[in-house]
Amino acid sequence: MKKTLAALCVLASGSMASADGLPGMTGMDHIGFTVPDLEQAVDFFTGTLGCQAFYPLGPFSGGESTWMQDHLNVDPKATIPAMRLVRCANGANLEIFQYTAPDQDSKQPRNSDIGGHHLAFYTTDMDAAVSYLQDKGIKVLGAPTTMTEGPSAGETWVYFLAPWGMQLELVSYPDGKAYEANFDARLWDPRS
Repeated sequence: MKKTLAALCVLASGSMASADGLPGMTGMDHIGFTVPDLEQAVDFFTGTLGCQAFYPLGPFSGGESTWMQDHLNVDPKATIPAMRLVRCANGANLEIFQYTAPDQDSKQPRNSDIGGHHLAFYTTDMDAAVSYLQDKGIKVLGAPTTMTEGPSAGETWVYFLAPWGMQLELVSYPDGKAYEANFDARLWDPRS
C-alpha cells in the first residue's frame, strides 16, 4: 500500500505543481534567447537542426515610455525588431529574439559566466549526428563523452556551437541513465 501511495504521489507530481510550488504549473512552454541575426538563427535551427519555424512577432518598442524596462527588464529604449517561435521535435518551444538596445552587450556568455546557458538536443544516433554537424561546417567541441559512473552513467554528450557562437549540446542515452535505479521519479525524457 505504501509503495502504491508513493507511486500515485509521483504520478500526481508530474501532472501538477507540488503544494509548495508554483500553482497550476504543468511544464515548460518555451525557452527564450537573443541572437545577433534572427534570420541566420531561424535558418540554422530549421535548415541545419531540422526544427520547424512558426509565426513571427514584432516589432515591439516602448516608444517614449519605460514599458520595455518595466516589463522586460531591459533598457527603456530597447526595441525588438522581430522575434520568431520555433519547435524542435518533442521538446519545449524556442522563442528567438533579435534586440537593439543602447546598452546591449554583444559578447556571447560562456557556460561559466553568470547567465551562461546551453540548449541540449537529444539524438538517437550520436555518431551520425556529430558527422552531420561536422559536414555542415559546425564546430563540435571535442569528441563525445560517455558517462560511465555516477547518476548520468549511460549518457553520451558533446557540445557544438551555432554559427554566432551560442553553445548547444547533443545528448543520447538510449538505455536510460543510472539514476533511474535509485529514483522512482524521472527527469523529462525526449524519448517518450
